[in-house]
Amino acid sequence: MPLRESEAIVLQHYALGEADWLVSFLARTMGRMRGVAAGARRPKSRFGSTLERLSYVRIWFFERENRELVRINQCEMIESFIDAFRDYASSVALSIFSEVTEAVLPEHEASDASFRLLLLAARSVKRTLRPELPLAYFALWSVKLGGWLVRLDRCGRCGNVLLEGATAYFSRGGSGVACPKCRLPAMRAVSPGALALARQVLTERLDRLVENRAGTTSSSARELTDRMLDVIEQQIDRKLKSRELLEQIA
Repeated sequence: MPLRESEAIVLQHYALGEADWLVSFLARTMGRMRGVAAGARRPKSRFGSTLERLSYVRIWFFERENRELVRINQCEMIESFIDAFRDYASSVALSIFSEVTEAVLPEHEASDASFRLLLLAARSVKRTLRPELPLAYFALWSVKLGGWLVRLDRCGRCGNVLLEGATAYFSRGGSGVACPKCRLPAMRAVSPGALALARQVLTERLDRLVENRAGTTSSSARELTDRMLDVIEQQIDRKLKSRELLEQIA
């Protein structure tokens, strides 16, 4: 039973027994995992605040053969996001980050791209306390990394190029984008601003997008987020709990 070490991001924790936490975390080298942190709920626990949601930590744990849960031995804080959770809109975005990551990634399957995406988006929210663009960026890239993103420049039915400045239509299941002529009744409209933002997200760095946000409205970012969360919910076959909080923000 070797002691393993990895950078990790805490996704969630749940009460277990009288004094323990059941912790879900994304290890950079081993993927999404779950483990028990014995005594973590005690007032003078050696874990301190390292197991709070989205804490970026160095973690040491024991992994037993044929056991689903690992035993967390120690955590060392690299970066905390507690201050960002104090801002309501930012806390909702961070909650969506953790819930989506936990829902879409399989256990024990390393994904450095997903790890970097989560950390990048969380840091952007922490730095700016303006979560609209980081949330849209995270949602779109989560769909792309999951292999569910369709082409955004052509109609998926007739194959014609989508004209710049024209409204397109998106299916909830993410099966394709359609032009006005090929629109099906269940499809939802996607504004030209949201489509333009999607193309930017796929080609530009997040920090540059945030710096140049003067040309991007928050409504476009919110619309893009909504369409991508529709796809994610379709793929995981359930509603995201944290999305209900997002819908309450004006």
